[in-house]
Amino acid sequence: MTTPTSPFWSRSVHADRRPLLLARARTFAAWRKWFAQMDFLEVDTAVLQVSPGNEAHIGAFSTVYESPQARTPLYLHSSPEFACKKLLAAGEERIFSLAHVFRNGERSPLHHPEFTMLEWYRAGEDYDSLIDDAAQLCALAAQAAGGGAFSHRGRTCDPFAPPERVTVCEAFARFARLDLKGTLRADGDNDRETLASMAQAIGLRVSADDTWSDLFSKILSDKVEPELGAGRLTILDEYPASEAALARRNAQRPEVSERFEIYACGVEIANAFGELTDPVEQRARLEAEMAKMARIYGRRYPIDEDFLAALAQMPQASGIALGADRVVMLATGAGSVENVIWTPLP
Repeated sequence: MTTPTSPFWSRSVHADRRPLLLARARTFAAWRKWFAQMDFLEVDTAVLQVSPGNEAHIGAFSTVYESPQARTPLYLHSSPEFACKKLLAAGEERIFSLAHVFRNGERSPLHHPEFTMLEWYRAGEDYDSLIDDAAQLCALAAQAAGGGAFSHRGRTCDPFAPPERVTVCEAFARFARLDLKGTLRADGDNDRETLASMAQAIGLRVSADDTWSDLFSKILSDKVEPELGAGRLTILDEYPASEAALARRNAQRPEVSERFEIYACGVEIANAFGELTDPVEQRARLEAEMAKMARIYGRRYPIDEDFLAALAQMPQASGIALGADRVVMLATGAGSVENVIWTPLP
């Protein structure tokens, strides 16, 4: 199914889209039932925040709160993450949020400026527990859509099959034929020159101002991601510590982090962390992300001081964000996230 050129409210367009939207509704109902059975509490966090989040490549929508005393800049959140972690600090232990979130400058078959994110947290539990959670939720989405395989652009993935789990370094070796591990450093000052040579050797364009992180992203998106989630879900684990600003480092291998992403049909559908709870280290990482944003895009967003204060009280936890629209798109074979969003932008 392609994105229609007529408005979504056209009766013929709506009739075509309605089966997909009903599958979305069944999916969300099944997810909420599953979370209730697992003793999770649904939380409804505020959309307006003092910071939209501090990831270098995520753009935000800004607004201004006008009180009688002052004009205060605010942002639409790009994730409920900061608010959810404050609730963990307050004493909640198992929470989930099915929330609309906002990211500026993103629109494609896989992106919409306003989309739905399913995010959940387990206090006191290892991030490995999130893998089984996510697999079950993907299976529920497939059942809600009729019980078939996930599909996208000619690729298929069985959401009922046990996921495969590979590290980032293993995936780079398998699909890009290069030794990423040899470029990683425990202090995060990774070997840019070696990675640049490797990238050129596999036919990628390297610019003089490309950082190690820039090269990592190019190789990941061009050579690795299209191969992931083929036949079954892929858990891409142990991201370099430099690419996981909100995750704690691996205790045995500090050059990598407790971060994994989940892929189906070459599409990234989830991002999970063993959560960082050190406010001093977290501040340094967020400031580094904002310095990167300023270098690349000429802007930066404020750091949520209330979030850092809460982080000092937050228990050890694991958390994951799943792109709800993308999962429904894959489960229904819709082709574009806009086909499974009730009221997409014109």
